[in-house]
Amino acid sequence: MSFRSIALRAGRATNTSAYTTTFAMAQRARSAPFGARQLSTEAQEIKELPGDEVDDVVFQNKYGLRTILLNRPKKLNSLNGSMVRKIVPRMVEWEKSDLANVVIMKGAGEKALCAGGDVAALAQWNLESADGWKRSADYFALEYKLDHYIATYQKPYISFMDGITMGGGVGLSIHAPFRVATEKTVFAMPETTIGFFPDVGASFFLPRMNGAVGTYLALTSDRLTGANVFYSGIATHYLHSTSLPDLEARLAELRFRDDDSLAQRLQLINETLEEFATGLPHDQPMALAGETRRAIDRCFNKNNLNEIIAALQQEKGETEAWAQKQLATLQKRSPTAVHVTLRQMRVGGRWDIAEAFEREHQIASKFMQHHDFSEGVTALLVRKETPKWQPESLEAIPASDNVAQPFFDFNEKQTVGLFSDRTYSDYPYPLLGVPSEREIKEIVQSSTLTPKQLADKVVASRNGRQGIATIVDEILTRKVVADGKGLAKWVEDESSSSSKL
Repeated sequence: MSFRSIALRAGRATNTSAYTTTFAMAQRARSAPFGARQLSTEAQEIKELPGDEVDDVVFQNKYGLRTILLNRPKKLNSLNGSMVRKIVPRMVEWEKSDLANVVIMKGAGEKALCAGGDVAALAQWNLESADGWKRSADYFALEYKLDHYIATYQKPYISFMDGITMGGGVGLSIHAPFRVATEKTVFAMPETTIGFFPDVGASFFLPRMNGAVGTYLALTSDRLTGANVFYSGIATHYLHSTSLPDLEARLAELRFRDDDSLAQRLQLINETLEEFATGLPHDQPMALAGETRRAIDRCFNKNNLNEIIAALQQEKGETEAWAQKQLATLQKRSPTAVHVTLRQMRVGGRWDIAEAFEREHQIASKFMQHHDFSEGVTALLVRKETPKWQPESLEAIPASDNVAQPFFDFNEKQTVGLFSDRTYSDYPYPLLGVPSEREIKEIVQSSTLTPKQLADKVVASRNGRQGIATIVDEILTRKVVADGKGLAKWVEDESSSSSKL
């Protein structure tokens, strides 16, 4: 064990800082993933199948560190069933082992963690026969079981979002307590582009993002890069990619006491991650900020697509060009997928993490039987041409038609068979991430602080982590004013939706 590891352990034993106390109290206030039954038989017995690739996932052990390396760099580490069948048994083994302290998910090559699922194979299966969609639905079931297992994993789990992290790659990352972005990170949920909907638990995490940002990202498939993945709250930390090997070496040296709770272990890892922060790039300003951020809330907080389009058409001045770009983007997306996704964003915020994956599997199964998914994938990835959607455009859908409803007619007796019954309604460790508008609003409404005192309090709750002050300042500029006594007052949204789904 290195001197630094010993120092970390000794320092933690005597640490009585306000940050440590606040962290522990906040984490106790949020229940950790809970469940009554043990892992399912399937989770404990899942095995590779004949024909699975040999080295599409590589596992590495170093002291207490366990690493999952997605190893399909030529395909940007796109996820398939062969990889899932390798990952699950190792994660089950490590969760039981006292020797495994920390698990890292990362991708091989310089370009991607994981660019998504292997959708070309799914579209091919759908088109092979009338029942081909069932094979695709089975893949989604397996993928979602892994994603839910990661979301409720009982060992510290870190995702290195170093490079392209989209679709299926987001499912391997977004529910982790630690999500590390680098200067190479490219995040997107591009599903509406191919006639699908944001899945892998997006029903849970996107509606819980600030304001209407989640809806905006879901409908438009907009990409966030580098530091903006951190600023948006998708990542919990930002590090330069050259720091990752040294970080891995340090994490391998960490030692925990047998009686350390998961929250205590996560705190030590959090302190370790912050040691490697080298500063945020000065040439990459916050993309979703200021007037653009206000416009996102004005336009994308509506409950039906016609109102969103009307709001975008009304944008003038500084945000007019931005709004016109969004209008053009929406016209290119699958009309059915856009309608389904908007409905998903409005109802998903009420689902717990287990319910989100259960519901998403039924929605995904219906998309596998719908024209737009197979058409979108084959047109864009195989034929290299514009997809021919059915219906062909947003305008072709009468206002009286509820094209999304069939996707939300759930069979309550049908279950995907998650590996466990662990679940939660909010992410259990919010202080590991960046401050949310909801968090700041609750502080404003429960205390009497000046705006400066408010900012100082929130920044201190993250131990002064790099970039937090910038995020807090942006939120306070938009959402907080000083009243006649100089105290912080929360500003509600400028507009609210006039209809309900």
